[in-house]
Amino acid sequence: MTDMVTTGGRFAAITQRPPRPDAEVAAHVRRRYARERRFKAIGMGAVMVAIGLLAILLTTVLSQGLGAFQTTYAALDVTFDAAEIDPSGSRDPEQLADADYQAVLNQALYATFPEVTDRLGRRALRGLLASSSAIELRSMVLDDPSIIGTTQKVRFLLDDERDQYVKGEVDPSIPEANRRLKDRDIALVDQLTEQGRIETGFNWVLFSNADSREPEQAGLRAALVGSAWMMLICFCFAVPIGVAAAVYLEEFAPKSRWIDLIEVNVNNLAAVPSIVFGLLGLAIFLNLFGIPRSASLAGGLTLALMTLPVIIVVTRAALRAVPPSIRAAALGVGASPLQVVTHHVLPLALPGILTGTIIGMARALGETAPLLMIGMVAFIANVPSGPMDPATALPVQIYLWSDSPERAFTERMAAAIIVLLGFLIVMNLIAVLLRKKFERTW
Repeated sequence: MTDMVTTGGRFAAITQRPPRPDAEVAAHVRRRYARERRFKAIGMGAVMVAIGLLAILLTTVLSQGLGAFQTTYAALDVTFDAAEIDPSGSRDPEQLADADYQAVLNQALYATFPEVTDRLGRRALRGLLASSSAIELRSMVLDDPSIIGTTQKVRFLLDDERDQYVKGEVDPSIPEANRRLKDRDIALVDQLTEQGRIETGFNWVLFSNADSREPEQAGLRAALVGSAWMMLICFCFAVPIGVAAAVYLEEFAPKSRWIDLIEVNVNNLAAVPSIVFGLLGLAIFLNLFGIPRSASLAGGLTLALMTLPVIIVVTRAALRAVPPSIRAAALGVGASPLQVVTHHVLPLALPGILTGTIIGMARALGETAPLLMIGMVAFIANVPSGPMDPATALPVQIYLWSDSPERAFTERMAAAIIVLLGFLIVMNLIAVLLRKKFERTW
Protein backbone atom coordinates (compact mmCIF):
# COMPACT_ATOMS: atom_id res chain seq x y z
CA MET A 1 0.00 0.00 0.00
CA THR A 2 2.90 2.30 0.86
CA ASP A 3 4.51 1.58 -2.50
CA MET A 4 1.30 2.28 -4.34
CA VAL A 5 0.93 5.59 -2.63
CA THR A 6 4.51 6.56 -3.25
CA THR A 7 4.43 5.49 -6.92
CA GLY A 8 1.30 7.45 -7.78
CA GLY A 9 -1.91 6.16 -9.34
CA ARG A 10 -5.49 6.22 -8.00
CA PHE A 11 -4.53 5.62 -4.35
CA ALA A 12 -2.02 8.40 -4.53
CA ALA A 13 -4.69 10.69 -5.96
CA ILE A 14 -7.04 9.82 -3.13
CA THR A 15 -4.47 10.51 -0.48
CA GLN A 16 -3.56 13.81 -2.11
CA ARG A 17 -7.21 15.04 -2.40
CA PRO A 18 -7.83 18.00 -0.06
CA PRO A 19 -10.32 17.33 2.73
CA ARG A 20 -13.90 18.47 2.17
CA PRO A 21 -15.29 21.33 4.22
CA ASP A 22 -17.57 20.25 7.05
CA ALA A 23 -20.60 21.92 5.45
CA GLU A 24 -20.14 19.98 2.21
CA VAL A 25 -19.81 16.70 4.09
CA ALA A 26 -22.94 17.45 6.09
CA ALA A 27 -24.90 18.28 2.93
CA HIS A 28 -23.70 15.05 1.32
CA VAL A 29 -24.87 13.06 4.36
CA ARG A 30 -28.27 14.82 4.29
CA ARG A 31 -28.72 13.98 0.60
CA ARG A 32 -27.78 10.37 1.27
CA TYR A 33 -30.30 10.07 4.09
CA ALA A 34 -32.93 11.77 1.91
CA ARG A 35 -32.36 9.17 -0.84
CA GLU A 36 -32.76 6.39 1.72
CA ARG A 37 -36.01 7.91 2.98
CA ARG A 38 -37.36 8.21 -0.59
CA PHE A 39 -36.40 4.60 -1.30
CA LYS A 40 -38.15 3.39 1.85
CA ALA A 41 -41.22 5.48 1.01
CA ILE A 42 -41.41 4.00 -2.51
CA GLY A 43 -41.05 0.48 -1.14
CA MET A 44 -43.68 1.10 1.54
CA GLY A 45 -45.97 2.60 -1.09
CA ALA A 46 -45.58 -0.46 -3.31
CA VAL A 47 -46.40 -2.74 -0.39
CA MET A 48 -49.46 -0.68 0.54
CA VAL A 49 -50.70 -0.70 -3.07
CA ALA A 50 -50.32 -4.49 -3.17
CA ILE A 51 -52.16 -4.89 0.15
CA GLY A 52 -54.90 -2.55 -1.07
CA LEU A 53 -55.39 -4.46 -4.31
CA LEU A 54 -55.43 -7.75 -2.38
CA ALA A 55 -58.02 -6.33 0.00
CA ILE A 56 -60.17 -5.19 -2.95
CA LEU A 57 -59.90 -8.66 -4.51
CA LEU A 58 -60.81 -10.51 -1.32
CA THR A 59 -63.61 -8.07 -0.44
CA THR A 60 -65.13 -8.39 -3.91
CA VAL A 61 -64.91 -12.17 -3.99
CA LEU A 62 -66.17 -12.66 -0.45
CA SER A 63 -69.03 -10.18 -0.82
CA GLN A 64 -70.22 -11.90 -3.99
CA GLY A 65 -69.49 -15.50 -3.07
CA LEU A 66 -70.37 -16.02 0.59
CA GLY A 67 -74.08 -15.97 -0.22
CA ALA A 68 -73.67 -19.08 -2.38
CA PHE A 69 -72.78 -21.16 0.68
CA GLN A 70 -76.33 -20.58 1.91
CA THR A 71 -79.51 -21.57 0.10
CA THR A 72 -83.23 -21.18 0.60
CA TYR A 73 -85.78 -23.93 1.06
CA ALA A 74 -89.58 -23.93 1.01
CA ALA A 75 -91.25 -26.43 3.33
CA LEU A 76 -94.49 -27.84 1.93
CA ASP A 77 -96.96 -30.43 3.18
CA VAL A 78 -96.90 -33.13 0.50
CA THR A 79 -99.59 -35.81 0.35
CA PHE A 80 -98.22 -38.96 -1.27
CA ASP A 81 -101.54 -39.95 -2.81
CA ALA A 82 -101.69 -43.70 -3.31
CA ALA A 83 -104.16 -43.29 -6.17
CA GLU A 84 -101.63 -41.15 -8.02
CA ILE A 85 -98.41 -43.00 -7.16
CA ASP A 86 -99.44 -46.65 -6.79
CA PRO A 87 -103.04 -47.20 -7.93
CA SER A 88 -102.66 -51.00 -7.98
CA GLY A 89 -101.15 -51.12 -4.48
CA SER A 90 -98.46 -53.58 -5.62
CA ARG A 91 -95.51 -51.38 -4.52
CA ASP A 92 -93.76 -52.46 -7.70
CA PRO A 93 -90.56 -50.34 -7.95
CA GLU A 94 -90.96 -49.89 -11.69
CA GLN A 95 -94.49 -48.62 -11.28
CA LEU A 96 -93.42 -46.35 -8.42
CA ALA A 97 -90.59 -44.93 -10.56
CA ASP A 98 -92.97 -44.17 -13.45
CA ALA A 99 -95.56 -42.35 -11.33
CA ASP A 100 -96.36 -38.69 -12.03
CA TYR A 101 -94.59 -36.97 -9.14
CA GLN A 102 -94.94 -33.57 -10.76
CA ALA A 103 -98.70 -33.94 -10.26
CA VAL A 104 -98.12 -34.79 -6.59
CA LEU A 105 -95.94 -31.71 -6.23
CA ASN A 106 -98.46 -29.49 -8.00
CA GLN A 107 -101.21 -30.67 -5.67
CA ALA A 108 -99.02 -29.69 -2.69
CA LEU A 109 -98.49 -26.23 -4.20
CA TYR A 110 -102.17 -25.74 -4.99
CA ALA A 111 -103.10 -26.81 -1.44
CA THR A 112 -100.62 -24.27 0.00
CA PHE A 113 -102.07 -21.47 -2.16
CA PRO A 114 -105.78 -22.36 -2.50
CA GLU A 115 -106.65 -18.80 -3.53
CA VAL A 116 -104.55 -19.10 -6.71
CA THR A 117 -106.84 -20.62 -9.32
CA ASP A 118 -106.10 -18.79 -12.57
CA ARG A 119 -103.81 -20.22 -15.21
CA LEU A 120 -101.07 -17.60 -14.93
CA GLY A 121 -101.07 -17.82 -11.16
CA ARG A 122 -100.66 -21.57 -11.18
CA ARG A 123 -97.87 -21.24 -13.72
CA ALA A 124 -96.12 -18.92 -11.29
CA LEU A 125 -96.66 -21.50 -8.55
CA ARG A 126 -95.05 -24.23 -10.63
CA GLY A 127 -92.00 -21.99 -11.13
CA LEU A 128 -91.62 -21.39 -7.42
CA LEU A 129 -89.47 -24.45 -6.73
CA ALA A 130 -86.38 -25.95 -8.33
CA SER A 131 -87.03 -28.20 -11.30
CA SER A 132 -85.55 -31.16 -9.41
CA SER A 133 -88.31 -31.12 -6.76
CA ALA A 134 -90.39 -33.85 -8.42
CA ILE A 135 -87.27 -36.03 -8.67
CA GLU A 136 -86.73 -35.59 -4.94
CA LEU A 137 -90.24 -36.91 -4.29
CA ARG A 138 -89.55 -39.87 -6.54
CA SER A 139 -86.36 -40.69 -4.64
CA MET A 140 -88.18 -40.44 -1.32
CA VAL A 141 -90.84 -42.92 -2.43
CA LEU A 142 -88.32 -45.37 -3.91
CA ASP A 143 -86.23 -45.23 -0.73
CA ASP A 144 -89.21 -45.68 1.58
CA PRO A 145 -92.48 -46.85 -0.09
CA SER A 146 -94.20 -46.83 3.29
CA ILE A 147 -94.71 -43.05 2.99
CA ILE A 148 -97.32 -43.66 0.27
CA GLY A 149 -100.69 -42.59 1.60
CA THR A 150 -99.20 -40.24 4.20
CA THR A 151 -98.61 -36.49 4.36
CA GLN A 152 -95.02 -35.42 4.92
CA LYS A 153 -93.40 -32.04 5.41
CA VAL A 154 -90.75 -31.81 2.69
CA ARG A 155 -88.14 -29.09 2.09
CA PHE A 156 -87.61 -28.09 -1.53
CA LEU A 157 -85.00 -25.83 -3.07
CA LEU A 158 -86.40 -22.53 -4.21
CA ASP A 159 -85.88 -21.45 -7.80
CA ASP A 160 -82.70 -19.39 -8.22
CA GLU A 161 -84.47 -16.05 -8.81
CA ARG A 162 -86.69 -16.55 -5.74
CA ASP A 163 -83.60 -17.56 -3.76
CA GLN A 164 -81.85 -14.36 -4.79
CA TYR A 165 -84.90 -12.35 -3.69
CA VAL A 166 -84.86 -13.96 -0.23
CA LYS A 167 -81.14 -13.11 0.03
CA GLY A 168 -81.91 -9.47 -0.74
CA GLU A 169 -80.26 -9.44 -4.16
CA VAL A 170 -83.48 -8.46 -5.97
CA ASP A 171 -84.82 -4.96 -5.40
CA PRO A 172 -88.64 -5.01 -5.59
CA SER A 173 -88.71 -1.20 -5.94
CA ILE A 174 -87.28 -1.54 -9.45
CA PRO A 175 -90.02 -1.37 -12.12
CA GLU A 176 -91.35 -4.82 -12.89
CA ALA A 177 -90.43 -4.55 -16.55
CA ASN A 178 -86.75 -4.17 -15.60
CA ARG A 179 -86.40 -7.34 -13.50
CA ARG A 180 -86.86 -11.03 -14.22
CA LEU A 181 -88.78 -11.71 -11.00
CA LYS A 182 -92.33 -10.39 -11.39
CA ASP A 183 -94.57 -8.93 -8.70
CA ARG A 184 -96.72 -12.07 -8.61
CA ASP A 185 -93.63 -14.23 -7.92
CA ILE A 186 -92.49 -11.87 -5.14
CA ALA A 187 -95.95 -11.97 -3.57
CA LEU A 188 -95.87 -15.80 -3.49
CA VAL A 189 -92.47 -15.80 -1.77
CA ASP A 190 -93.64 -13.19 0.73
CA GLN A 191 -96.69 -15.31 1.48
CA LEU A 192 -94.49 -18.35 2.12
CA THR A 193 -92.34 -16.24 4.43
CA GLU A 194 -95.40 -15.07 6.36
CA GLN A 195 -96.51 -18.71 6.73
CA GLY A 196 -93.10 -19.63 8.15
CA ARG A 197 -92.36 -22.00 5.27
CA ILE A 198 -89.13 -20.32 4.13
CA GLU A 199 -85.98 -21.79 5.66
CA THR A 200 -82.30 -21.14 5.00
CA GLY A 201 -79.40 -23.51 5.49
CA PHE A 202 -75.94 -24.48 4.31
CA ASN A 203 -75.84 -25.13 0.58
CA TRP A 204 -74.77 -28.77 0.47
CA VAL A 205 -75.83 -28.88 -3.17
CA LEU A 206 -72.80 -26.74 -4.01
CA PHE A 207 -70.50 -29.62 -3.00
CA SER A 208 -72.69 -32.66 -3.71
CA ASN A 209 -73.92 -31.89 -7.25
CA ALA A 210 -72.15 -31.61 -10.56
CA ASP A 211 -72.75 -28.74 -12.96
CA SER A 212 -76.30 -28.00 -14.07
CA ARG A 213 -78.17 -25.63 -16.37
CA GLU A 214 -80.25 -24.65 -13.35
CA PRO A 215 -78.20 -22.41 -11.03
CA GLU A 216 -79.83 -23.62 -7.81
CA GLN A 217 -78.82 -27.21 -8.68
CA ALA A 218 -75.31 -26.47 -9.96
CA GLY A 219 -72.43 -27.74 -7.85
CA LEU A 220 -68.68 -28.16 -7.77
CA ARG A 221 -68.39 -31.88 -7.13
CA ALA A 222 -67.46 -32.84 -10.71
CA ALA A 223 -64.89 -30.03 -10.85
CA LEU A 224 -63.41 -31.01 -7.47
CA VAL A 225 -63.12 -34.67 -8.45
CA GLY A 226 -61.72 -33.75 -11.88
CA SER A 227 -59.12 -31.44 -10.31
CA ALA A 228 -58.15 -34.16 -7.84
CA TRP A 229 -57.62 -36.69 -10.64
CA MET A 230 -55.53 -34.22 -12.64
CA MET A 231 -53.39 -33.25 -9.64
CA LEU A 232 -52.75 -36.93 -8.88
CA ILE A 233 -51.74 -37.67 -12.48
CA CYS A 234 -49.64 -34.50 -12.68
CA PHE A 235 -47.84 -35.37 -9.43
CA CYS A 236 -47.15 -38.99 -10.44
CA PHE A 237 -45.61 -37.98 -13.78
CA ALA A 238 -43.99 -34.61 -13.15
CA VAL A 239 -42.31 -35.12 -9.77
CA PRO A 240 -40.33 -38.34 -10.37
CA ILE A 241 -39.27 -37.30 -13.87
CA GLY A 242 -38.46 -33.75 -12.84
CA VAL A 243 -36.41 -34.71 -9.78
CA ALA A 244 -34.53 -37.43 -11.70
CA ALA A 245 -33.74 -35.04 -14.55
CA ALA A 246 -32.54 -32.38 -12.12
CA VAL A 247 -30.31 -34.83 -10.23
CA TYR A 248 -28.74 -36.05 -13.46
CA LEU A 249 -28.15 -32.56 -14.84
CA GLU A 250 -26.75 -31.24 -11.56
CA GLU A 251 -24.77 -34.21 -10.23
CA PHE A 252 -23.85 -36.59 -13.05
CA ALA A 253 -24.11 -34.90 -16.46
CA PRO A 254 -20.75 -34.18 -18.10
CA LYS A 255 -20.07 -30.65 -19.22
CA SER A 256 -20.76 -30.44 -22.95
CA ARG A 257 -22.54 -28.26 -25.45
CA TRP A 258 -25.52 -30.63 -25.56
CA ILE A 259 -25.97 -30.47 -21.81
CA ASP A 260 -25.67 -26.68 -21.90
CA LEU A 261 -28.30 -26.58 -24.66
CA ILE A 262 -30.64 -28.78 -22.62
CA GLU A 263 -30.18 -26.61 -19.51
CA VAL A 264 -30.92 -23.41 -21.43
CA ASN A 265 -34.07 -24.91 -22.94
CA VAL A 266 -35.30 -26.22 -19.59
CA ASN A 267 -34.86 -22.78 -18.06
CA ASN A 268 -36.68 -21.18 -20.99
CA LEU A 269 -39.54 -23.69 -20.84
CA ALA A 270 -40.22 -22.67 -17.23
CA ALA A 271 -41.20 -19.22 -18.53
CA VAL A 272 -43.22 -20.31 -21.58
CA PRO A 273 -46.93 -19.26 -21.48
CA SER A 274 -49.14 -22.06 -20.28
CA ILE A 275 -51.33 -22.08 -23.40
CA VAL A 276 -48.32 -23.32 -25.39
CA PHE A 277 -48.30 -26.46 -23.25
CA GLY A 278 -52.01 -26.81 -24.06
CA LEU A 279 -51.13 -26.92 -27.75
CA LEU A 280 -48.38 -29.46 -27.00
CA GLY A 281 -50.81 -31.63 -25.02
CA LEU A 282 -53.37 -31.39 -27.82
CA ALA A 283 -50.80 -32.56 -30.38
CA ILE A 284 -49.30 -35.37 -28.31
CA PHE A 285 -51.97 -36.81 -26.03
CA LEU A 286 -55.11 -36.25 -28.12
CA ASN A 287 -53.95 -36.36 -31.72
CA LEU A 288 -51.04 -38.81 -31.37
CA PHE A 289 -52.06 -41.09 -28.47
CA GLY A 290 -55.82 -40.79 -28.97
CA ILE A 291 -56.74 -39.98 -25.36
CA PRO A 292 -60.39 -38.81 -25.24
CA ARG A 293 -61.04 -35.09 -25.07
CA SER A 294 -61.96 -33.76 -21.64
CA ALA A 295 -60.44 -36.83 -19.96
CA SER A 296 -58.66 -36.23 -16.67
CA LEU A 297 -55.69 -38.21 -17.99
CA ALA A 298 -55.15 -35.75 -20.85
CA GLY A 299 -55.51 -32.79 -18.49
CA GLY A 300 -53.15 -34.24 -15.89
CA LEU A 301 -50.47 -35.09 -18.46
CA THR A 302 -50.72 -31.62 -20.02
CA LEU A 303 -50.34 -30.00 -16.63
CA ALA A 304 -47.39 -32.33 -15.95
CA LEU A 305 -45.68 -31.00 -19.08
CA MET A 306 -46.21 -27.47 -17.81
CA THR A 307 -45.01 -28.23 -14.27
CA LEU A 308 -41.99 -30.33 -15.26
CA PRO A 309 -39.59 -27.43 -16.11
CA VAL A 310 -40.51 -25.65 -12.87
CA ILE A 311 -39.74 -28.74 -10.79
CA ILE A 312 -36.42 -29.26 -12.61
CA VAL A 313 -35.32 -25.66 -12.06
CA VAL A 314 -36.34 -25.62 -8.39
CA THR A 315 -34.78 -29.02 -7.68
CA ARG A 316 -31.49 -27.98 -9.28
CA ALA A 317 -31.45 -24.84 -7.15
CA ALA A 318 -32.07 -26.93 -4.03
CA LEU A 319 -29.27 -29.34 -4.96
CA ARG A 320 -26.84 -26.47 -5.58
CA ALA A 321 -27.67 -25.09 -2.12
CA VAL A 322 -26.15 -28.19 -0.47
CA PRO A 323 -22.55 -27.30 0.52
CA PRO A 324 -19.86 -29.03 -1.59
CA SER A 325 -18.14 -30.06 1.67
CA ILE A 326 -20.97 -32.56 2.25
CA ARG A 327 -20.19 -34.26 -1.06
CA ALA A 328 -16.43 -34.12 -0.44
CA ALA A 329 -16.79 -35.63 3.02
CA ALA A 330 -18.97 -38.47 1.76
CA LEU A 331 -16.60 -39.23 -1.10
CA GLY A 332 -13.71 -39.06 1.34
CA VAL A 333 -15.09 -41.90 3.45
CA GLY A 334 -15.54 -44.11 0.39
CA ALA A 335 -19.12 -43.46 -0.72
CA SER A 336 -19.94 -43.85 -4.39
CA PRO A 337 -21.36 -40.85 -6.31
CA LEU A 338 -24.81 -42.45 -6.25
CA GLN A 339 -24.56 -42.98 -2.48
CA VAL A 340 -23.46 -39.38 -2.04
CA VAL A 341 -26.57 -38.18 -3.85
CA THR A 342 -29.12 -40.56 -2.36
CA HIS A 343 -27.77 -40.68 1.23
CA HIS A 344 -26.64 -37.08 1.73
CA VAL A 345 -27.49 -34.56 -1.00
CA LEU A 346 -31.12 -35.43 -1.66
CA PRO A 347 -32.16 -35.58 2.04
CA LEU A 348 -30.58 -32.18 2.62
CA ALA A 349 -32.21 -30.73 -0.50
CA LEU A 350 -35.60 -32.26 0.30
CA PRO A 351 -37.16 -29.09 1.87
CA GLY A 352 -36.42 -27.03 -1.22
CA ILE A 353 -37.61 -29.81 -3.55
CA LEU A 354 -40.87 -30.26 -1.67
CA THR A 355 -41.51 -26.53 -1.53
CA GLY A 356 -40.91 -26.08 -5.24
CA THR A 357 -42.99 -29.13 -6.09
CA ILE A 358 -46.02 -28.00 -4.10
CA ILE A 359 -45.80 -24.47 -5.48
CA GLY A 360 -45.59 -25.93 -9.00
CA MET A 361 -48.64 -28.12 -8.28
CA ALA A 362 -50.50 -25.10 -6.91
CA ARG A 363 -49.80 -23.26 -10.15
CA ALA A 364 -51.08 -26.25 -12.12
CA LEU A 365 -54.26 -26.33 -10.00
CA GLY A 366 -55.10 -22.77 -10.99
CA GLU A 367 -54.33 -23.04 -14.72
CA THR A 368 -57.15 -22.72 -17.24
CA ALA A 369 -55.64 -22.01 -20.66
CA PRO A 370 -53.98 -25.42 -21.31
CA LEU A 371 -57.17 -27.24 -20.24
CA LEU A 372 -59.27 -25.18 -22.64
CA MET A 373 -56.96 -26.21 -25.48
CA ILE A 374 -57.60 -29.92 -24.87
CA GLY A 375 -61.38 -29.58 -24.79
CA MET A 376 -62.04 -29.51 -21.05
CA VAL A 377 -64.45 -26.61 -21.47
CA ALA A 378 -67.38 -28.94 -22.22
CA PHE A 379 -70.49 -29.03 -20.01
CA ILE A 380 -69.99 -31.97 -17.60
CA ALA A 381 -73.11 -32.97 -15.67
CA ASN A 382 -71.73 -36.24 -14.23
CA VAL A 383 -69.03 -36.81 -11.65
CA PRO A 384 -66.02 -38.58 -13.24
CA SER A 385 -65.35 -42.03 -11.80
CA GLY A 386 -61.96 -42.56 -13.47
CA PRO A 387 -59.16 -40.80 -15.35
CA MET A 388 -60.68 -41.62 -18.73
CA ASP A 389 -64.13 -40.16 -17.98
CA PRO A 390 -65.03 -36.67 -19.23
CA ALA A 391 -64.15 -34.18 -16.52
CA THR A 392 -63.67 -30.53 -15.82
CA ALA A 393 -61.56 -28.60 -13.34
CA LEU A 394 -62.16 -25.84 -10.81
CA PRO A 395 -60.71 -22.96 -12.89
CA VAL A 396 -62.58 -24.16 -15.99
CA GLN A 397 -65.81 -24.35 -13.99
CA ILE A 398 -65.21 -20.77 -12.84
CA TYR A 399 -64.69 -19.74 -16.46
CA LEU A 400 -67.92 -21.46 -17.55
CA TRP A 401 -70.02 -19.89 -14.79
CA SER A 402 -68.55 -16.44 -15.44
CA ASP A 403 -70.07 -16.61 -18.93
CA SER A 404 -73.60 -17.37 -17.66
CA PRO A 405 -76.06 -14.45 -17.47
CA GLU A 406 -77.98 -15.63 -14.38
CA ARG A 407 -77.22 -13.76 -11.17
CA ALA A 408 -77.03 -17.01 -9.19
CA PHE A 409 -74.23 -18.28 -11.45
CA THR A 410 -72.24 -15.12 -10.68
CA GLU A 411 -72.65 -15.89 -7.00
CA ARG A 412 -71.54 -19.49 -7.53
CA MET A 413 -68.56 -18.34 -9.60
CA ALA A 414 -67.35 -16.23 -6.69
CA ALA A 415 -67.93 -19.17 -4.32
CA ALA A 416 -65.85 -21.41 -6.60
CA ILE A 417 -63.05 -18.81 -6.52
CA ILE A 418 -63.17 -18.89 -2.71
CA VAL A 419 -62.88 -22.69 -2.78
CA LEU A 420 -59.97 -22.52 -5.23
CA LEU A 421 -58.19 -19.88 -3.13
CA GLY A 422 -58.75 -22.10 -0.09
CA PHE A 423 -57.07 -25.02 -1.85
CA LEU A 424 -54.13 -22.83 -2.92
CA ILE A 425 -53.68 -21.45 0.59
CA VAL A 426 -53.72 -24.96 2.04
CA MET A 427 -51.14 -26.17 -0.50
CA ASN A 428 -48.84 -23.23 0.21
CA LEU A 429 -49.28 -23.76 3.94
CA ILE A 430 -48.28 -27.41 3.52
CA ALA A 431 -45.19 -26.26 1.59
CA VAL A 432 -44.20 -23.93 4.42
CA LEU A 433 -44.74 -26.61 7.07
CA LEU A 434 -42.72 -29.20 5.14
CA ARG A 435 -39.90 -26.72 4.66
CA LYS A 436 -39.88 -25.96 8.38
CA LYS A 437 -39.99 -29.66 9.29
CA PHE A 438 -37.15 -30.86 7.08
CA GLU A 439 -35.05 -27.70 7.04
CA ARG A 440 -31.49 -28.12 8.30
CA THR A 441 -28.89 -25.50 8.95
CA TRP A 442 -25.14 -25.86 8.79
